Amino acid sequence: MRLLHTSDWHLGQSLHGQDRDYEHTCFLKWLLGRVVALRPDALLVAGDIFDTVNPPLKAQERLYEFIVAAHEQLPSLTIVMIAGNHDSGSRIELPAPLMRRLRAHALGRLLWLDDGELDTERLLIPLPGKRGKVLGWCLALPFLRPAEVTGGVLGDDYLSGIATVHARLIAAANAKRKRGQALVAISHAHMAGGSVSLDSERSLVIGSAEALPASLFDSSVDYVALGHLHKPQRVNADFRLRYSGSPIPLSFSEVDYPHQVLQVDFDDKGKLVDVHALRVPRAVELKRVGPAPLPQVLAQLAELPAPGLLAEDVHLPWLEVRVSLDQPQPDLRQQVETALLGKAARLVRIAAEYQGGIRAQEADGALLELDQMTPQELFARAWHDQYGSEADEQALNDFALLLQEVQLEDDDT
Repeated sequence: MRLLHTSDWHLGQSLHGQDRDYEHTCFLKWLLGRVVALRPDALLVAGDIFDTVNPPLKAQERLYEFIVAAHEQLPSLTIVMIAGNHDSGSRIELPAPLMRRLRAHALGRLLWLDDGELDTERLLIPLPGKRGKVLGWCLALPFLRPAEVTGGVLGDDYLSGIATVHARLIAAANAKRKRGQALVAISHAHMAGGSVSLDSERSLVIGSAEALPASLFDSSVDYVALGHLHKPQRVNADFRLRYSGSPIPLSFSEVDYPHQVLQVDFDDKGKLVDVHALRVPRAVELKRVGPAPLPQVLAQLAELPAPGLLAEDVHLPWLEVRVSLDQPQPDLRQQVETALLGKAARLVRIAAEYQGGIRAQEADGALLELDQMTPQELFARAWHDQYGSEADEQALNDFALLLQEVQLEDDDT
C-alpha cells in the first residue's frame, strides 16, 4: 500500500494582506501530478485545509476542483481529510455525501451515540487497493476541541478525554482489521516534542495541556499522519509519527523549512517499510532583509536583481524588511520603497526594531498590526497596559479557555 501524507494547506491564506491563491494553485497542480505519477492508494490531508473557519469562495473552489481532478485522473484513489483547528468541522463535513461518490472522506468532528459510546464507525475509513481489496484502515482524528472530549461520563479533564477517544478508536480499529491490513491514524494535534513555528501556528489547547503525549498511539498503529506543525519532522525520533509540514511557507519564519509531501509505503503484510519526502517546488520565494542598521539594509536592497523581461508580478518574491534603529525614522518607508524601485520583489512588510528592548514597530511608527500578533500577545499587552504588570499564569489560562470557547462558537456558525 502506498499513501501520500500532506497537511496545513491553509487555502485562502493571505500574507500581510497579500493574496496567495497563485501559490496554492501551483501546489495543487504539482500534487495532482504526483498523484498521477505515483498512483498512491490514498491521499491523507491532516487538517488546516483552510486558513479560516469561513474561507473565501475561491479557496473552497480550489479544494473541490482538486478532488474532482484527482478522482478523474486516478479513480481508485481514496482521499481522507480531517478538520484542523483553523477549519470549521461542520463546513468540512457539509459536502461529505457528495464527496464520498468521489472516494473522498471529510471528517470534522466527533459524534457520541445515545448510550455514551464514541461513534467509531464513522471515524474508521477503509483503504482499498486498486483491485478493491482493503489494505488498511484509516483512523480519522480531527482536531479535538475541549467541548467534544469533556463533560458527562468523560469528566472535565481534557487530556483524559483525549486519551479515552484514542483508546476507543484504536480498540475499534484493531477489532475490525484483518491480518495483513495496516492501521494508519490521521490527526491534527501538537504532540510533545514537536518544533513550533511561532509566527503562524495557533496555540491549540490550554496551558500545560497543549502538547499531547506520543503514547496515545500504541504499537498497533503502523503510521501516524500528523498535521498542525508546519515544520516537517518526526515526533521524538519515532519512525511512525510524522508531521508532513505545510506545502508553502506560511510566514517569513518558515522560509528555510523543507516544504514537502510524504510518500509512505507498506509491504504486503501491512508493515511500514519506507517514508520518503517529496519536495514541493516553491512557486514564489520569500525573502528577508535584516534585521540590520538602515544603511546596511538599503545597501542590501540595492543589490537585489531587477525583474526579467518576461517576469510576471505573481512570480516576484515576497519581501520583508527589518531595520534596527536607535530612534524613529519618519521617512523609513519612503527610503525603503525608493531603494526597491526596479527590483524583483514585492514588499509586504517593514518592521523597525529599536534598541534597548523597546517593542518592534512598523515603519510608520504605529504598533504592529493586529494580524501580526496572536490573541495571547494582544491579551498580555492589554493586561500590562491596564495593570502595569505581567499577566500571571491563571489569567493566561483563563483567557485561553475563553478563546477556545469563542473559536468553538465560530466553528458552529
